[in-house]
Amino acid sequence: MNKSLSAGLCLLLLFPLGAMADGPFDGTWKIDMSKLQMPKKPDVLVLKDGTYACKTCVPPVSIKADGEDHAVTGHPYLDTMAVAVVDAHTVRETDKKGGKVVATTTTTVAADGKSAHFEFSDSSNSQGAPVTGSGELKQVAAGPAGSHAISGSWVTANIASLSDNGTEITFKQEGGALTMTTPTGQSYTAKLDGTEAPYKGDPGISSVTVKQTGKASMVETDKRDGKVVGVVTSVISADGKSMNVVFDDKLRNRTMSFVAIKQ
Repeated sequence: MNKSLSAGLCLLLLFPLGAMADGPFDGTWKIDMSKLQMPKKPDVLVLKDGTYACKTCVPPVSIKADGEDHAVTGHPYLDTMAVAVVDAHTVRETDKKGGKVVATTTTTVAADGKSAHFEFSDSSNSQGAPVTGSGELKQVAAGPAGSHAISGSWVTANIASLSDNGTEITFKQEGGALTMTTPTGQSYTAKLDGTEAPYKGDPGISSVTVKQTGKASMVETDKRDGKVVGVVTSVISADGKSMNVVFDDKLRNRTMSFVAIKQ
């Protein structure tokens, strides 16, 4: 699985959800992985003639697949990427920032080429232990003739496992402001009137606004250097025990949804 699917997945799951003035969002919430709906728009990968390309990465990536570190630009979570061809069905990716390994992903394509299993460890968005997980990909279009089995258009069929530090968020509302913290070190304190505030601990987000849209609903907008990178819409259930959340990835034009359960 490429960086946009691994770190990018962790990034999507850690986006904050918000809170209303009466505090229905207060507490720790955990994503119900059985109700996670991944984006339907595929990622396009091509590994051919010794070159690996992620066509749908933002910005796109094209490097030699020789197992060596190669510089990539425009990606806040990494500055080099190495892609090693393990065998005809397996590829291992190693991402670094400032010379330090921040993510590893191993992807193995099934014999029929229609599905793939991935396992990853990602600390690019964590100040503590890395987020780890595994899952399955489904091929929706084949790659070009003569390319490696990983080539083609892929969607994430499921996330079989994800460490708790990638699925938990804690909120505290007080004095008209919301404080958000995560086990991986992200945090902010923002007024609930849509006033922009600093977002800490995430290389890809510099500021955030949280705006109440109903008694138990909100819209959060996340920005990087003034540009909107994501919008999260969340609605709390009538019994106050769960939240329905929709995340709109503005950079990659993808949407995902999940349900968070109050702990």
